[in-house]
Amino acid sequence: MSSSPVAAEPPPKSSSDKREFSLREKMLLSLISWGGYLAIALIGPTLRYSISWEEEPSPPDAIFEKPVIYSFWHRAVFPAAWMWRRHGIAVMVSRSFDGEYIARIIEKLGFLAVRGSSSRGATGALLGMKSVLEQGESVAFTIDGPRGPKYVAKAGPVRLSKISGAPMAAFYVALSNKWVLKTWDEFMIPKPFSRALVRVSNRTIVTSDADDKQIADYHGQLQAALERVTEFAEKNVARAGSDEFPFRKT
Repeated sequence: MSSSPVAAEPPPKSSSDKREFSLREKMLLSLISWGGYLAIALIGPTLRYSISWEEEPSPPDAIFEKPVIYSFWHRAVFPAAWMWRRHGIAVMVSRSFDGEYIARIIEKLGFLAVRGSSSRGATGALLGMKSVLEQGESVAFTIDGPRGPKYVAKAGPVRLSKISGAPMAAFYVALSNKWVLKTWDEFMIPKPFSRALVRVSNRTIVTSDADDKQIADYHGQLQAALERVTEFAEKNVARAGSDEFPFRKT
């Protein structure tokens, strides 16, 4: 398995797609992106991860099988970024200021940032993600981002599964000890040496001939899967490291 980022063919962009930042914003982006990267690089190695699947039994490295379309809540970016670092996963991020610093942080960790969102550049971004899947790599959506509402999944992964034939799955990372920011998503920063429980849902493939009603049904299934894995991980994170949920090397 390759551990370096893939070079997906970017979709065509018009000049109107390019986001310009002021000098002040550029300075803030530099500070935030390097600060965020250093925080993950310093705290990440102290975290102890356990993994649990709805589909059992699963081999130890099933979490890194490719290609898969992953969805997870925006608040879990920090522990997820360390868990999946250097695996060449493409992540859709918005062209907003917040999306830009997230893109810069995850690119330093070996991810590929594909710009776009549900409100702007969605079609081009989905084509970029499809290109990554066709190269045999996985992709991920911070599915309630970039601005919420919290815990409400968007339909991007469903549309992507339909046009690509790749399976979609949801996951959540619960933390035993964390700081929770007063942001729209209640963003989590793990305290050093925290335990993390990753819960991964069953995989679902959206049929290529799915109509609007079926798309809506798949979308509902994705929302339900995200809710299930979130509830399970939060309920069981205290048992991370037990015989049932042993720690694994990251």
